Amino acid sequence: MTDPSIPDASNPAPGPDASAPGYSAPDPAWGPPPAGVASAGAAAASDDAPPRTVVRSPLSDGEWQRLHPLTPLLRGGLFLLVVIGVIVANMRERLLELFLPSVTDLPPGVLPPDPVDFLFANNLILIAAGGALAVLIVLLVAFRLSWRFHTFRISDDDVEVRSGVLFRTHRRAPLDRVQGVNLTRPMVARLLGLAKLEVVGAGLDSNVKLEYLSAGAAETVRGDILRLASGRRRAERAVGVTGGSLVQQAAGAVGAGIQNIVDGEDFSDAEPESIVRIPFGRLVASRVLSGSTLMLVVLIVAIGIAASMSTLWLLFTIVPAFLGFGAYYVRSIARGLRYSIAPSSDGVRLTFGLFTTISEVVPPGRVHAIEVHQPLLWRPFGWWSVSVNRLSGRGSTDASTDPFAAVLPIGTRDDVEKVLRILAPALPPEEWTYVFRHGILGPVEDDPYVITPSRARLLRPFSWRRNGAVLTADALFLRRGWARRTLTVVPLARLQSVGLRQGPVARATRTATLAAHVIAGTVQTSVGALDRDAAVALFEDTARATVAAAADDRSHRWAR
Repeated sequence: MTDPSIPDASNPAPGPDASAPGYSAPDPAWGPPPAGVASAGAAAASDDAPPRTVVRSPLSDGEWQRLHPLTPLLRGGLFLLVVIGVIVANMRERLLELFLPSVTDLPPGVLPPDPVDFLFANNLILIAAGGALAVLIVLLVAFRLSWRFHTFRISDDDVEVRSGVLFRTHRRAPLDRVQGVNLTRPMVARLLGLAKLEVVGAGLDSNVKLEYLSAGAAETVRGDILRLASGRRRAERAVGVTGGSLVQQAAGAVGAGIQNIVDGEDFSDAEPESIVRIPFGRLVASRVLSGSTLMLVVLIVAIGIAASMSTLWLLFTIVPAFLGFGAYYVRSIARGLRYSIAPSSDGVRLTFGLFTTISEVVPPGRVHAIEVHQPLLWRPFGWWSVSVNRLSGRGSTDASTDPFAAVLPIGTRDDVEKVLRILAPALPPEEWTYVFRHGILGPVEDDPYVITPSRARLLRPFSWRRNGAVLTADALFLRRGWARRTLTVVPLARLQSVGLRQGPVARATRTATLAAHVIAGTVQTSVGALDRDAAVALFEDTARATVAAAADDRSHRWAR
């Protein structure tokens, strides 16, 4: 029967009779509509209805919708894999004897005792088969109920998700608080033509996930969410849904997923070409010339010395250590493949990942701090990396790192400048001298930065000239480091507060630490050992400039 929570397809062309027995409306989560098909909700809209944002997916029409019908397969797939693994582990000798008898050491026809022999010996094979069938039916029913009770709605102001059969959960993400919308496509989901959509909220454990939708529908829904969050006035557009049987739709989804694996990503909201290209050789070299490689060299030397001293138990650490470092290198290099960053009408679009492809659109005004840094080993090649602090919407117990913290894994000076221009578009041309000439590559003559005074050189013996801060009308710049050069750019409109700290050593040397308080992340937003009087003046000027910048900021509704 047709579910009332899912709008029926209405096709003016000849097609299936909706009144016929057994007919059910197709699920709109399957993908884009064929030409000439319009949704019933759009057809019934009155001429006096208020204007709506241009939405191109029936999943964004403000009604409760369901996820892709193959969602239970991906969610319950791990459990099924565990069950299959247990069965294979208990029957491995029998399976080898049946399919690969040449690789076993058993005499032909001789099998060790296993559960199958016990079932045959006690005439329990029918009972076991019936039990397995009952368990399978229960799992299928549970997965089906979980899918039917998991619904979502994209309205004018919120993205809502309701889930749970016995214990109901209702999550809501206000659109004016959206920090980003990312789209994740694990390898198995890509084979099925599916994707996971995650709306990043402004708070702890505030993300709303839609897992899974068809890849094309997920990309279209993401565009609709960003249009709604931008504050654009609404103007409705009729869009329909696909038809066909469940088997035909599943086959089409899998076929589209395999074709995307072969041809590469092909989304309906194709953005401009990436402004940065990372050569494979540079990516590999940057991972080799890193602190992890130094740790690996130290570990190898330590193990060699221990082996020469007959400390044989240390030899057992070689294999796990090499496996760990190898996994790190493979994961970091695979993450940098398929990297792209490009400006779009709704913000900055980031994409990376070879096996699991992740793509996110960060709307304007959602970057709270930017850091450009250069390790010592990268300096001869002129390579830099760019990281940001942004709200991730994760819970306080989530120990995983933000995958979008490093917006530029490795790049040249030209690459860094291109990325900074789209991350901080509000910086006027006259302030760019604070970024490269005086910031990243400084200090030079007529240095405008407030630096460590000569009386406190011992606090920063190598970097006292580079250690400094400067304030402009739009941002606070913090410069640090000699071996690892770092420049932090804090947009004043994103600054939560500014503080001064002074310990006993700082009081004795009349210095202070200036701290810019923003969203926590990988970017360090404080600089110490500044002249006390200059730091106090900078503190007061920053407080006044922050109030003015926040009053003029309109980035939360960037389309108005």
